[in-house]
Amino acid sequence: MAEPTLIQIFGAGASQDATTVTILKSDIGVTASAASGEAILAGMTLKAKDYLTQTNYDANIDQSIVIAEGFPGFANRGEDSIQYRNDEISITFSKVDSAATLDPNDY
Repeated sequence: MAEPTLIQIFGAGASQDATTVTILKSDIGVTASAASGEAILAGMTLKAKDYLTQTNYDANIDQSIVIAEGFPGFANRGEDSIQYRNDEISITFSKVDSAATLDPNDY
């Protein structure tokens, strides 16, 4: 098999050229016209999670990343101890061991 494509991971509107990557907000579930960086990162992660599964990883030696959900938890934050829900998502990067640091170009 081949490495997962940009479209498989981020949707039909995803594209790239030599210097830019374009991902449509609608493809990643972001609706705000001026979305925060956190909203965009969350949308990209949630969308990528749909394809970068453990099942696909096990079936495709060329897939190097797995995104898996953990269990939700709760934490009190701020002076008023307002309860927040914490949703955990784990991203695992796999490559042949070269004792190197994490480099996005390896994936």
